[in-house]
Amino acid sequence: MTVREYLPTDLRAMAEIWNEVVEQGEAFPQENTLTLDGAAAFFGTQSFCGVCENNGELVGLYILHPNNVGRCGHIANASYAVRSDRRGMHIGEALVSDSIERCRALGFGILQFNAVVADNAPALKLYEKLGFVRLGVIPKGFRKKDGSFADIIPHYYDVRK
Repeated sequence: MTVREYLPTDLRAMAEIWNEVVEQGEAFPQENTLTLDGAAAFFGTQSFCGVCENNGELVGLYILHPNNVGRCGHIANASYAVRSDRRGMHIGEALVSDSIERCRALGFGILQFNAVVADNAPALKLYEKLGFVRLGVIPKGFRKKDGSFADIIPHYYDVRK
């Protein structure tokens, strides 16, 4: 398994993986899927996009960008997507670990997640394992695809440690 910077030839697979998570409506706030042109524009505007390859196949990705501007511009934000048929294979851990290193390389001091859905047990377990700090709970902060609401749990990680 290798995590590397994305290439334009990865965009179709990246859009498929991203869109799968969007369509599931359980983890990402986005409601609209990406076209190939939309994917090129979206991924192209990030500070960094990493992809995970396993045996020559793209199985996951992450995006990394500032969480805010100006005096809060040292805080990064990231999102991760793993193909549903490859979940449970530590791909997410490879992506998150790589993003922490990439934050350091880009000069970010903190990695913050604004909206980790409280019933996303695998993500919560991974973030705890890697040393992320929970910042509390926002009740009913995430509207799921079925119209129900779930709590969200913001997290942060000091990448300077």
